[in-house]
Amino acid sequence: MSETVKSYTKKDFTSDQAVRWCPGCGDYAILAQTQKVFPDLGVDKENFVFVSGIGCSSRFPYYMDTYGFHTIHGRATAIASGVKLANPDLSVWVVTGDGDGLSIGGNHTIHLLRRNLDINIMLFNNRIYGLTKGQYSPTSEVGKITKSTPMGSLDRPFNPLTLALGAGANFVSRTIDKETKHLQSMIHRSHAHKGTSFMEIYQNCNIFNDNAFIEQTDRDKKADTVLILEDKQPMVFGHEKNKGVRLDGNKPVIVEIGDKWGIDDVLVHDESDYVIASILSNMTYSNDFPDPIGVLYAVETETYEETMVAQLNKAIEQKPKGKVQDILNAGDTWVVK
Repeated sequence: MSETVKSYTKKDFTSDQAVRWCPGCGDYAILAQTQKVFPDLGVDKENFVFVSGIGCSSRFPYYMDTYGFHTIHGRATAIASGVKLANPDLSVWVVTGDGDGLSIGGNHTIHLLRRNLDINIMLFNNRIYGLTKGQYSPTSEVGKITKSTPMGSLDRPFNPLTLALGAGANFVSRTIDKETKHLQSMIHRSHAHKGTSFMEIYQNCNIFNDNAFIEQTDRDKKADTVLILEDKQPMVFGHEKNKGVRLDGNKPVIVEIGDKWGIDDVLVHDESDYVIASILSNMTYSNDFPDPIGVLYAVETETYEETMVAQLNKAIEQKPKGKVQDILNAGDTWVVK
């Protein structure tokens, strides 16, 4: 990357392609906030790469005026890994959906997370297959009635956050398409993290799964249904910040802050604590707990590309470069006539 970064505006990251999503789709908000944040990331735009698979979200690279690949179903993470290993200085972003990234691409996603390449994953979760017209997806809730499950889905849904944590992700976060300021902050945090960052984005599909997250976005309800996480701060929520998450042994419970329970009784968030992150991630799909948004888990360890470069350098030191033919002729050889 160049030492002096150019000055940019949102317009510099907006391509000349007509945006082709359904009117009202949550993807518009995510695109707008990404284009707004990227000028402030301190990277020349020719050093950004967006890689996508197949799905509504996968149109994203067309609309960002950066380098990009629109690849094949479920394989964005594999191709992004190759891009990063060949060009470690690039800022690589994977844009995927709950179908693309967790169904056909599920294995690729978990292996990218465990390897810890310095790649940013933006997973748009609308709990439906939108591009193929409304089939249930890996994150659709049990009983979901769709064109492919007319009597209700029998599948237990994947929880993207617990999946990421279980795969060994070092950075796991969640945000919501309509919470634009929060979405901006999560993009900043993802970029700043050294290693694989996994960001789940609740994204409304107003055509095939409208109001999937109405409990988390309704102005009158969200204070009681969303827990905004802040590192080293107590987990409180509610219109009057009068509810909190407390541990009863190792079990989370919701308490009213007042006569019996005070703010000191409430669990304090710690982004470096894997156990806390696991507890928070499992609040998803529960009517008893608010949905956590923010950074659940963030620690930094050596990245895959760093270890790869170190290994290559060590190999070169131990075995100086030679001719390819000499390598082929080394050891036992046979002549076939």
